[in-house]
Amino acid sequence: MSIDDAWRFLEHTHFGRLALSVANEPDIFPINYLAHERKLLMRTNPGTKLAELTINSSVAFEIDGLAETAAWSVVLKGKARVLESQTEIDAVSALPLTPWLQTRKYTFVEITPTSVRGIHFPLGSEPER
Repeated sequence: MSIDDAWRFLEHTHFGRLALSVANEPDIFPINYLAHERKLLMRTNPGTKLAELTINSSVAFEIDGLAETAAWSVVLKGKARVLESQTEIDAVSALPLTPWLQTRKYTFVEITPTSVRGIHFPLGSEPER
C-alpha cells in the first residue's frame, strides 16, 4: 500500500489504538482521532495516557479494517506533543474532533509521523497444501 493510500485510510477512519511505552512497560489505548494535514490529533484528560506520552513522546498508532473479501492495516509511528499555545488550541478546537465519551476533554495532542506504512490483502481460506 502506498503512503497516500495509507493516509486515505487514516483520514476516513476515526478509531484506532495508541501504543506507548514507559520504563520498558508497553501500554495501549483505544482512541478516537482526526487525521488533519498529515498529522493525527486527539483529545484527552489528565491520566495514564497523557502522563505516559509526556514522559516518552515516541508513539505508535494502528488502525485496521475488514471487508467481505479483503482486510487492511495501517501503522503510524511518530512523536506526540501536547498543544500548549492558545493559537494552536483555537485552530484545533474548530476541527470536527469531539470526544466519544460524554465528558469534556481539554487537552489536545498532536502526533507528527516519522513513518507510515500500510498493508492491504485479500482474504481467503488456507490452501490444502
